[in-house]
Amino acid sequence: MIEIIKSGLYSSIQDLGRFEYENYGVPVSGSMDQFSSVLSNKLLGNMDNDAVMEITMVGPILKFLKETRICITGADISPSINDKSIDVNSIYQIKKGDILKFGKLKYGLRSYLSVSGGFLSKKIMNSRSMYLNITKYSRINKGDSLKIKTLKNINTKRTKININYLEHFKSNIIEVFKGPEYNELTKKQKQVLLNKTFSISNNNDRMAYQLNESFDNILNSIITSLVLQGTVQLTPSGKIIILMRDSQTCGGYPRILQLSKKSINKLSQKHMGNRIKFKLIES
Repeated sequence: MIEIIKSGLYSSIQDLGRFEYENYGVPVSGSMDQFSSVLSNKLLGNMDNDAVMEITMVGPILKFLKETRICITGADISPSINDKSIDVNSIYQIKKGDILKFGKLKYGLRSYLSVSGGFLSKKIMNSRSMYLNITKYSRINKGDSLKIKTLKNINTKRTKININYLEHFKSNIIEVFKGPEYNELTKKQKQVLLNKTFSISNNNDRMAYQLNESFDNILNSIITSLVLQGTVQLTPSGKIIILMRDSQTCGGYPRILQLSKKSINKLSQKHMGNRIKFKLIES
């Protein structure tokens, strides 16, 4: 087990998502930056879909009640074991009683903690991803105990992989496809959309990111239609909303763009004030 001494700002258990229930209005959810969550699992030798802990900006304090191995990827939130600094993208052996803490955010927004065998929280609709009203809570809480696998043999060898993946965090280019209503925009609107630099507002979370800058909108609302993770919607007031992992499954705003999978991962590591530019992928 792992005891939650402090929960952090927003920490939750996530796998790659809850599929085949969208027709019931159930969000797919899953880890926001699946590049980083899969990397964390791969480094430990886990399955890609094993549940990880997604940690946002301010990390928790965790006490391990059994031996395991861990790996942390994604944002660097200055992790430490028993007050000794550790590196991201590295594997560490954990002993019973060890305390994992986090400190200053160096880059990115979301960090991913994997443990050998994955977190073993209850599966609901074939997923361990937390989402309120599907699971009891949307995040971990102080005093919780998280179940993990008991390992018979602990590999004491520490390994590290050197990955030049800061481009994933530093680049402001967000690659997109044309959305279903893209061609209803005027030529001038398309030019502005693809040449302007936008900034992320304080209205950003697991459900959606809203951009600060308004965009001239002459489009009418549409009949409620399907939307996906990464769908870019244009509101009647000209606000741009980018749907993220916990997004609804349908909506009535024009869908002007669609983020690539890579771009959803990249955007999830951006925070308020960060600037982005859309780059159209020609199909």
